[in-house]
Amino acid sequence: MNEILATHAAFRRGIAINRRQFALQATQVFFVGLMIGMERAVLPALSSDFGVKPGDFLFLMSFVFSFGLVKGALNFVAGALSDRIGRKPVLLMGWLAAIPIPMLIYFAPNWWWIIAANMFLGVSQGFAWTMTVTSQIDLADGHQRGMAVGINEATGYVAVGLAGLATAYLAQAYGPRLALLGFGLATIGVALALMMRVRDTLAWVHAEHAQGQADTLAASQMPQPPSPSWGAIFMLVSFRDRDYRALCQGGVANKIADTLVWALFPIFFKLQGMGLGQIGWITGLYAIVWGLSQLWSGHLADRIGRKPPIVAGFLLLATGIALTAIGTSPMMWFPAAMVMGLGMALLYPNLIAAMADVAPPLWRGKALGTYRYWRDTGYAIGALLLGLVAQSTNAVRPAMWTTAALVALSGIWIALGSNLQRKNNEQSKT
Repeated sequence: MNEILATHAAFRRGIAINRRQFALQATQVFFVGLMIGMERAVLPALSSDFGVKPGDFLFLMSFVFSFGLVKGALNFVAGALSDRIGRKPVLLMGWLAAIPIPMLIYFAPNWWWIIAANMFLGVSQGFAWTMTVTSQIDLADGHQRGMAVGINEATGYVAVGLAGLATAYLAQAYGPRLALLGFGLATIGVALALMMRVRDTLAWVHAEHAQGQADTLAASQMPQPPSPSWGAIFMLVSFRDRDYRALCQGGVANKIADTLVWALFPIFFKLQGMGLGQIGWITGLYAIVWGLSQLWSGHLADRIGRKPPIVAGFLLLATGIALTAIGTSPMMWFPAAMVMGLGMALLYPNLIAAMADVAPPLWRGKALGTYRYWRDTGYAIGALLLGLVAQSTNAVRPAMWTTAALVALSGIWIALGSNLQRKNNEQSKT
């Protein structure tokens, strides 16, 4: 018993206590966000430079499809692998997988090379971003998980917005290939250098588990049951538990919306006569509002429960998409982007925080990995669905209305088809 308590004391949880390591993880996710953000405004708007014909929406969306399939699968692998070998080795694997991305874009003779680059991006993001959020949850105390996820996602998505804006202007000045090559390689180099100071947080997980043993088995020597298998956890989180299931479908829906912004918004705004810099501002504003607002939205859910912010976020996101579809000028599109960003901020960190609330610490990585598998597979689902809608109608607006409807229905599902509020209240008492 004394050994268990000593282990817990050496690795105490809490954001303030672990502020140095927590800040280093936030720095890592900032650079992870830069890597995905550098594509946001440039590649879709200039896809014709890589051989994509006007109106060939399905082929255009293939680069998001490949990213979503790979990242979704790697999220689950990363979560399970990190429970076994640690968080830091998986983070390193993510950064090493990023190295080919800017070079493939620079030398790309056609769009197929962009698809290949985004497969590497899926590997990198699946390993690296998953590890930063998992590590920050490991370091945070139980009542701070929403705040931890909010800070992680805020940092990452502010970086997404800034990178999209910066690369839009760099592409105008130096051309898209050279801009993305220089930006990408610089990002990877700095991130790898800073990563050397990051500590693995698996020790905090073991300390949390040890404390749980001390609390629940103080008067007993009964062994802990073994962790469920990967397959059992995947089936439980994906299908068998109504609350996990509701969270997973919400993750899919919000990534369908982000697919719309990533791949079709730049095309839509270009067709409306807007330049690359203006497109960068609209898509960047969406991501920056999303990012900055998460600094308080996760903490809000720690105080009032997960369900109200999540449901409100889905409804705001649907409203912002609808306003963009209705709008005919930047006077409508800029406020709509802000509404979408606010909606994402309310729902995004709190979906994953709700999952972390009820997942036991020893297989939290697998549970979060399963959620993130479904969430980021939403990119592939969104690319296929929205690509087919835009292709069949030869227009982007029908894809916007389809997305708005799916997002609204997803929020209604969580509102009416889950007991998240009850589970959050129970968690806050433990």
